[in-house]
Amino acid sequence: MKSLILAGIAMAAAAATSVKAAPEYHLIAKVPISPERQIFDYAAADSANRRIYLSHGEEFVVIDADTNAVVGKLAAPKFDPSYGIGLYGRKTAYQGVHHVAFADDLGRGFTANGRSATSTIFDLKTLQKIGEVKLQGDDTNIVVYEASTHRVFAFNVDTHNATVFDATTGQVLKSIDLAGEPSFAASDDKGHVFVNLESKNAVQRIDARTLEPDARWPVGCKGPQNETMAIDKAHDRLFIGCRPDFRSLRFAAGPAPDRIMQVLDSTDGRLVATVPIGGNPDEAAFDPGAGLAFSANGEGSVTVIKEESPNRFRVVQTVPTEPGAARIAVDLRTHKLFLPNNDLEPSGHGPNFRVLIYGLEP
Repeated sequence: MKSLILAGIAMAAAAATSVKAAPEYHLIAKVPISPERQIFDYAAADSANRRIYLSHGEEFVVIDADTNAVVGKLAAPKFDPSYGIGLYGRKTAYQGVHHVAFADDLGRGFTANGRSATSTIFDLKTLQKIGEVKLQGDDTNIVVYEASTHRVFAFNVDTHNATVFDATTGQVLKSIDLAGEPSFAASDDKGHVFVNLESKNAVQRIDARTLEPDARWPVGCKGPQNETMAIDKAHDRLFIGCRPDFRSLRFAAGPAPDRIMQVLDSTDGRLVATVPIGGNPDEAAFDPGAGLAFSANGEGSVTVIKEESPNRFRVVQTVPTEPGAARIAVDLRTHKLFLPNNDLEPSGHGPNFRVLIYGLEP
């Protein structure tokens, strides 16, 4: 009996050691990018070409994913000067640049330029401009590449529609009415594109071949607040983050019933799981190599969610960051996290733009 007890204690100790030894994220670098007083938005990682794209005012700042050095910039196109420029005193809410998508199979990238309602096509290796696509809508916020059809979907917030164009020719193919305000979007590269309709508290699926909306699924956010989206393409899972704070931390930081991420089956919209996240998220990401989903929370944290199986998810870490760091990109090669941020002022934005970089440790 004594030997059995000792064996049990040894097994428990081994299990505890195994859990404790699981790698966790920690801050490994804080890299200054620009002292300029400009609004910023989404981050994106082109892991194949070792680059991280950081939206900042009227341009993307591109840094090397390994050295953190700035390697180039992508400027938004010129626009009607009556719109105003910059964050303060401008006559429009539109921003110069918001988001970027990558077509590694074509060697091309595509930007979402909100102020000019265009998408810049550029070379992923040289960052040189290839062309400019005029979009059929206002305040372009998100752009997604669908690999199986070689089509680009640009989502326009103010006009509640999507402009679709051919990734190789830049030819506009169609404008899709969404009947709701689009937020973040994703593609499964199997012929479908998904977009949050924040004003409808729903996810809209679009057939990338017919260019028709073919399914709409309700989201369990309490109110029109389904802000973030990431996708596990291999297992057909969508990660939808709820944002009850609605762009400002109206409630105290920490757990709350409305601060959740819902995991949906992307084939039929079925709710698979619900996990808690932090407050005021604005971007999510998924790392298929690590089996981890991330929610970047403006309250000053990243929620790390482990996909233990396609139907089982749990929070494994809450990483402290900085207030305002609500956007995130994950490098799929090194599993590093990149979070842009700046000094917060009463307006919600400020100078000293930087990127926080987090890595795993044993």
